[in-house]
Amino acid sequence: MALDHAILVSLLEKPGSGYELARRFERSIGYFWTATHQQIYRVLKRMEADGWVDVRGVPQRTRPDKKEYSVAAAGREALSRWLHDPIEPESVRHDLAVKIRGAAFDDPAALVREVERHQRMHQDRLAHYLAGEARDFGPPAGATGAPGSPVPPDPGRELQHAVLRGGIAYERMMIDWLDDVLATLHRLAPGR
Repeated sequence: MALDHAILVSLLEKPGSGYELARRFERSIGYFWTATHQQIYRVLKRMEADGWVDVRGVPQRTRPDKKEYSVAAAGREALSRWLHDPIEPESVRHDLAVKIRGAAFDDPAALVREVERHQRMHQDRLAHYLAGEARDFGPPAGATGAPGSPVPPDPGRELQHAVLRGGIAYERMMIDWLDDVLATLHRLAPGR
């Protein structure tokens, strides 16, 4: 996936400035696709030149005016083409897995601290995802509604939640796997 497509998706969800996009990449979409501020600004500039995004100046009282980006028709077409193109399944590149295999040729116990560090990071990310899910996808206030008047589905919201559920499942899987790795490392280095 190109950064272009991640930016288009983010801007379709909500137009914003380059700074606001960078913040979104730090907080939400960045868990699935990362980019630096410089990369985002560079791609926005190119997308503007290609006609994929529209830009409007937004006056601000206490700060310099900002540029707000939104998706232009050409950007929607580009995203649509990309959405319809097949993609190859992602290959797994996992440095920690290679280290774990390599521990067979050294001291497996030496890897325990690193695996525990990864486990804490995945536990923290899982907690962050679960808090975001409770905050953003918990039962909406007053969602009971009158009988017979269902709330129409919001595809954007439902698909965002599906991606978040995938992140939650991934973090749980990683924590389970790291539990197994730690048990294996402790079994291979008893008394340590």
